[in-house]
Amino acid sequence: MAILDILHFPDPRLRQRALEVERVDASLRALIDDMFATMYQAPGIGLAATQVNVHQRLLVIDVSKDQDQPQVFINPEILAREGVEEMDEGCLSVPGFYERVQRAERITVRALNRDGEAFELEADGLLAVCIQHEIDHLDGKLFVDYLSQLKRQRIRKKLEKQRRLGIEDNVDHDRHAEPVI
Repeated sequence: MAILDILHFPDPRLRQRALEVERVDASLRALIDDMFATMYQAPGIGLAATQVNVHQRLLVIDVSKDQDQPQVFINPEILAREGVEEMDEGCLSVPGFYERVQRAERITVRALNRDGEAFELEADGLLAVCIQHEIDHLDGKLFVDYLSQLKRQRIRKKLEKQRRLGIEDNVDHDRHAEPVI
């Protein structure tokens, strides 16, 4: 398994809409394995293919504390949304920033698993938030898009400055308890 490079905001490739996966085969399963390795190493709880510059509708998630419940969603589609929940979100593509985002509290999603088999899942809480966050990536949307233009510009400028100065990651993983999606 390989650790893939994660694109960082404001990279324009993060704005590209992902295409449907046409075929689930060994090369796609290898990408899935690389995405899990990348997500766990980062560390994060979700990763969309768009974030690693692969523009296919594929995402991986593991919201378990022990990283032992990996879930794969190929061509995910949200069928239903209920309620409203506000939660602090972080993002592997926007390292070091956490902001409150409002999303549906419960969702029903349909997708294919790593073997290409269709399934439906009802999710709530952190899993529902994570699925919505990652599907946004597949649609070229980032969690910063839910913020005011002023906050988004501040984040962009700070990340651009860190990149110029060669600072890779401004996240203190021990100080912030929120998972990074």
